[in-house]
Amino acid sequence: MNINLNVTGMTCQNCVRHVREALEALEGAHDVTVDLESGSATVSGVSAEVAIAAIEEEGYQATEQ
Repeated sequence: MNINLNVTGMTCQNCVRHVREALEALEGAHDVTVDLESGSATVSGVSAEVAIAAIEEEGYQATEQ
């Protein structure tokens, strides 16, 4: 099941990389996509709470869509 998230605070491709790597590092996570233009991220294999916590640990804000 895909988790769709709104991510705020990303301003460049380096930010996208940080968010993507944080999500990819989660156990069980797969099909990770992060888009700067729409300010969104999608991940499968983890709960929304776990994904949001990983993003917030990187210094960005996230909410489930």
